[in-house]
Amino acid sequence: MLCKLNHDALKEVYGPSLVLFELPRSRWDGLKTAIDALRGHIDGLDEVLITRALQIIRTQHISHVFVDGSNLGSVVEAIKNSQPQVQVCTFFHNVEARFFWGSFRQIKTLHALAVLIFNYMAERKSVRYSDKRICLSERDSGLLLRLYWRAATHVSPIALQDKLPAGIQHAQSATREKFALFVGGVFYANRAGITWFVNHVAPRIDVKIYIVGRGFEDLRDLLELDGKVEVVGAVNSLARWYLDAHFVIAPIFDGSGMKTKVAEALMFGKKIIGTAEAFSGYEDVAERAGWECETADDFVAAIECAQKLPLRSFDPELRAIYEEKYSFSAARARLAEIINAVV
Repeated sequence: MLCKLNHDALKEVYGPSLVLFELPRSRWDGLKTAIDALRGHIDGLDEVLITRALQIIRTQHISHVFVDGSNLGSVVEAIKNSQPQVQVCTFFHNVEARFFWGSFRQIKTLHALAVLIFNYMAERKSVRYSDKRICLSERDSGLLLRLYWRAATHVSPIALQDKLPAGIQHAQSATREKFALFVGGVFYANRAGITWFVNHVAPRIDVKIYIVGRGFEDLRDLLELDGKVEVVGAVNSLARWYLDAHFVIAPIFDGSGMKTKVAEALMFGKKIIGTAEAFSGYEDVAERAGWECETADDFVAAIECAQKLPLRSFDPELRAIYEEKYSFSAARARLAEIINAVV
């Protein structure tokens, strides 16, 4: 979603002068894929595509390149080595080495270790060769500095395309049940966080939890508690779930970047009860956005507080935070300023 938003924002800024070079979907091809990965060619990148990208840059006299993802460091290196006058700006969705280190700690396999090493090698090139490095948060910038000895040149928080249905600000929720919502795909930090919550918090509270997100439907036996926790899994649209929820929970204890679910909740005018990790990158709005918790007792107390409050089904003040900081228009303005900045 963030890749698409970045593209759409740049398209609005630069119009027909923007050239899109899109990588094909990555496929496992045995030994060739492994050899490519050792060279830093991951996620669909290979020597043929790098050569083609360099040719486009040269023949179309391109002066600025925006690379969407720090795992594409091999193409950044190739551009700066062959055409050093071209300004390269890389967008770091995470500090990938930190993200995949967390994944490896959860799943200690040779494959997870290899993915960590390959992403570290590719990301190191992005840090070394990019003229501009955009991170989502100061926390990620600090991680870059510790891992690679160079911080971000710019910080631009996460942004999301607006999914709020028209006129919803004045509509009332039709649901009769008061419930809390957890949203997220079944990657390691989401799975570990909601599993902890189900085991240590859910039995102690009087509000039902719905778990929505692709992949969680396979974990019903692990996560569902009769009358307490229900797993929904993948849905076609999140809008109704957010709008009907009393509040959103985000028990996330590991990861990198910024958590999409927090910006989504603000988009739909909802309070969030989450950890410091969930609010990473949102520190300046966390107090207005909800409650920050670390322990099970913290979560129980915050949920009891939220249940007693007459929370609006749609809070325009929370929505205003999204519009100011995490909307498409905010991202478009930030990217235009960053790319045009002199380094």
